[in-house]
Amino acid sequence: MALSGVEIFKLLPKTNCKKCGFPTCLAFAMKLAQGGVDLEKCPDISEESKKVLGEASAPPIRTFALGAGEKAVKIGGETVMFRHDKKFFNPCAIALNIKDNLSDAELKKAAVEVANSEIERIGQKLRIDAISIEYASNDSARYEAAVKLIASAAPDTAIILNCKEPSAAEKAVKAVADRKPLLYGATNDNAETMAGIAKANKVPLSVCAQGVEALISLTEKIKSLGVEDIVMDSGAKTAKEIIEHNTQIRRSALRKGFKPLGYPVINFALRDDSTFEAALASVAIAKYASIVVISSIAKWKNLALFTLRQNIYTDPQVPMQVEQKIYKIGEPTDDSPLLITTNFSLTYFIVSGEVENSKVPSWLAVMDCEGLSVLTAWAAGKFTSAKIAQFIKDSGVEGQIKHKNLIIPGQVAILSGALEEKLEGWKITVGPREANGLPTFLKSRTA
Repeated sequence: MALSGVEIFKLLPKTNCKKCGFPTCLAFAMKLAQGGVDLEKCPDISEESKKVLGEASAPPIRTFALGAGEKAVKIGGETVMFRHDKKFFNPCAIALNIKDNLSDAELKKAAVEVANSEIERIGQKLRIDAISIEYASNDSARYEAAVKLIASAAPDTAIILNCKEPSAAEKAVKAVADRKPLLYGATNDNAETMAGIAKANKVPLSVCAQGVEALISLTEKIKSLGVEDIVMDSGAKTAKEIIEHNTQIRRSALRKGFKPLGYPVINFALRDDSTFEAALASVAIAKYASIVVISSIAKWKNLALFTLRQNIYTDPQVPMQVEQKIYKIGEPTDDSPLLITTNFSLTYFIVSGEVENSKVPSWLAVMDCEGLSVLTAWAAGKFTSAKIAQFIKDSGVEGQIKHKNLIIPGQVAILSGALEEKLEGWKITVGPREANGLPTFLKSRTA
């Protein structure tokens, strides 16, 4: 960012109205200087100040949405080279490439597979984000029909129109313009025509070049033609090229503020060998791609790529947490067992999953320990007998069950005696040390 917090503050209303969510205009200015808040959060800023601050506060990599509606994917907007400096914000979109020369049945099947690809992992819904429709038939009518069919079969999924033939691209864009598709395929040869199509239909445009130097002149040309939302393909195909090109682009945009490379990157990791393709896509996800296009989406591959992406785009300084409350696993009654654990997301989902596997309806008390695991929370003094006792008393669970038996993790068995002293009338049972022992443990108690 070009301006400091104090310089930004001078351009703000200085009313301390708190409408932005901050106590003072100075606090808002400091956060804006760090890139941690959007300028639009200040509703009273003057148009003159907005104009001055708009360019200064814009992220070095342009941000916009791929697609429209609830499943639109925000891309770009990154501000650091390494996630330990500050988290990465907008997870890389994963797209399935489908050729338009497949049969209608095959097109529909692939689109439905994408639409049904969503899984839940550690409280987050993960999915294949987009469909890239490749112009392989060399028939503009067939391409338009394929685009319409896929758009209908996957109604909420973002669309990438992978077509470098302007006449075919224009028909396809008009058919799904309301979905805000990404038009892929602007080259030096068709730049003016493709930019005109993108501008007329208000859709983002992807440029294709061979190498970073060629990419620079092409993005400058496309921007001069009035297109602001640009995605870049440097032509990188191998893992070595992806790492070299994407790193050079990111460093130029962030470290040097080089505007012609300040756009999201798309990489095509298309390979016949599914394992090789997954490995190449992993390189692109890890090294700054905003969109990665693959040719198949077997479940094992999805899970591997989703997990990698989720890990990379999780803030390493903030543990993932779930809400503190009493959760129902199955349909518990007032006789069902009561277990307790911490609110670290991974701990909660592992424990709840094993309880579900037991087929024993249960109550699971999840205590706020600032997102720490059981042993870490205990060692940090956040999962102690006093705090557990207070949580149980305040939770209201005593009104939901008729017994007073609390099952604690085996790793903190040392707390059992002190807990029985602090929870008068309660019996504390020590459960298994590992979550995978819960099914056998719970079944033995109800046998």
